[in-house]
Amino acid sequence: MKRRVVQTAVLRSLLIALMALVFRWLHLPSPSLGAGFHPGGRVLLDAHNCYPSNGKGQARMDRALRSGLPLAIEQDLVWYTDPRTGRSWSIISHGEPLTGHEPTLRDHFFERIRPIVEDALRAQHQDKWPLIVLNLDFKTNEPEHHKAIWSLLGEYESWLSTAKKGATGEADPLQVRPVLVLTGDSPTQQSVFHDQLKVGERLRVFGAVRWRSDRLESSPEEIVNEKVTNYRRWWNNPWRVVEREGQRNAGEWTATDQRRLEALVNHAHRLGLWIRFYTLNGHPAAETPGWMPSYNFGSLQKVQLRWRACIEAGVDFIATDQYESLSQILVTSQAYRGVASHVQEPARNPR
Repeated sequence: MKRRVVQTAVLRSLLIALMALVFRWLHLPSPSLGAGFHPGGRVLLDAHNCYPSNGKGQARMDRALRSGLPLAIEQDLVWYTDPRTGRSWSIISHGEPLTGHEPTLRDHFFERIRPIVEDALRAQHQDKWPLIVLNLDFKTNEPEHHKAIWSLLGEYESWLSTAKKGATGEADPLQVRPVLVLTGDSPTQQSVFHDQLKVGERLRVFGAVRWRSDRLESSPEEIVNEKVTNYRRWWNNPWRVVEREGQRNAGEWTATDQRRLEALVNHAHRLGLWIRFYTLNGHPAAETPGWMPSYNFGSLQKVQLRWRACIEAGVDFIATDQYESLSQILVTSQAYRGVASHVQEPARNPR
């Protein structure tokens, strides 16, 4: 009997070791990190342009957080130089006109989520981490801009999902924490966020793969043939890669469209990448509170068909300005069930 117990324990240890090797080979996180964390594991609302702009959208951050966790939040960044003083700093904005009074990433995002992150670190419900995926869309790519954001991320590193920089560039398992930071495919971003780090230092932000924007109608394999690396871990797509005519001129959603979407998603996940599509809105043309008309399908019914198709296909991040409407669909879907948790509106706690 004792021998049988020992044999069982040995077999269990060997099985765990084998699973760890398989997950590493597939570039997936260890099962202990939560089944929903790997590409294709869960479908999240991606709160597009989640900041005030030109006097509109003051409540976007509050709306996004009230929609439930986990979710992704996009913040656009511009390097602003004060024409009077010559001082420069990073602001949250889509672009001109600029005043210098725009919010900063520290105040608008990080200090806004402080109560959520601190509660999460105390509770240690790691199966739901990361609770918030921060998508940084750099509108200007000055090296000093990237260095300023790298320094800011260092102040909050205890909140961030990170990975050790290795010597080979292969994807190292992430140490998952409540926040994951993603950025674009710019080589200048990679230089500051990855290349200039020493082996053994930790990556705080992860880039997107480069893709062939001139081949939107090509096979997924021709658009992207770059598998996951330690730095590049996701694929960011305009919706035109699915429906070539774009949102404003889209026709009926067809089985062919669904197969195209599924092929793109499946290809991304085979490469070990998360995949995002932007931006899926549907509303009467007159109802555009600061939203881009080029992203509008024209009706809630038309965009809901696409949202459900994305959920069915396993899209990791669905970008929209209609946070509440997509959230209502997500919380009833199998892709989201079991990881969603609606939250009380947290009090502001500036440092």
